[in-house]
Amino acid sequence: MEQSEVNEQMETASAGGIGAPAQVTSAARPASSSIAPQACPTCGVAPATNGGGAASPSYVYAIGRIEPRFPRASVEKEFAQATGRAGTAGLTDRQALQAVLSKPENRYLVRQLCWVMTIEGLETYILAPRDPSDFGLLVESLRPSPQPWDLDCVIGFRGPIAGPEVCNGLMVPIVAFDQIYSFDRDTLIKAIPKPEKTTAKEFAPAAEELFDRIMQLADNAGATDEHRALNYLAVRYQAIYAHAADAFARNASLTGVDVVPSPLSGTRNVVDVIFSYTNRNTDVTEKFFCRVDVTEEFPFLVTKLSPYYDR
Repeated sequence: MEQSEVNEQMETASAGGIGAPAQVTSAARPASSSIAPQACPTCGVAPATNGGGAASPSYVYAIGRIEPRFPRASVEKEFAQATGRAGTAGLTDRQALQAVLSKPENRYLVRQLCWVMTIEGLETYILAPRDPSDFGLLVESLRPSPQPWDLDCVIGFRGPIAGPEVCNGLMVPIVAFDQIYSFDRDTLIKAIPKPEKTTAKEFAPAAEELFDRIMQLADNAGATDEHRALNYLAVRYQAIYAHAADAFARNASLTGVDVVPSPLSGTRNVVDVIFSYTNRNTDVTEKFFCRVDVTEEFPFLVTKLSPYYDR
């Protein structure tokens, strides 16, 4: 398949369709929940339908890392020629990659590349912007000197499985994104206001542990309602970190993070995110929860963090 056809495939898949931390790059675009990802012409996988009607949208709110790949040898050779013209002496390979792709005259290369999102080291999604102007967000996700805790938050629609010709044989779902936040964990933690009675030295480890626990929950690919709610809270709701620091100060351990359907769900899809803390001396467990509406592409907070009582 010619490269132009591959690009057309990814653009078609993306046509129907992704509080921000500090140092964020984003271009928020309102999206209607009625817009669903379209079928990829040659992927052989069509989005699910409800009773043969319109496709049911599958939303993604994922946190991982974005990296470019060469889908075929010809694209890699073209990039090498562009690099030779760019004057990249003294730069590392990663710095040269970022420098070349950042140049406006090389935007055609950005469109030719395959952009892969990895989560916990696993290749999880291929990314395609719903708006062609958002290729810039992919370029901005490149760091000249990447660090282990660099993260990207991708919000959008999960489409069909990519065909083997799209990304050099990689067959994972295509995500048509509306929004990307690029940040690192340390900057995120530093941007969170700490509680008055907690020192910065005490607060940072508490916030880091809670963030890591959320990220390491099994199979958190940001595609289920539960994981979308957790990822939303991780990057948008600072109160959960302040409460974790307070619990650790009271000699309590974080013993559980659970997500259950809210009894208030009706026409809206609402979940309760429950944080359990167990006192290390008395073994008594206290639970706190907040409600998140995950009905549409962009989750939002319904109920602030409050005590939770088992029913």
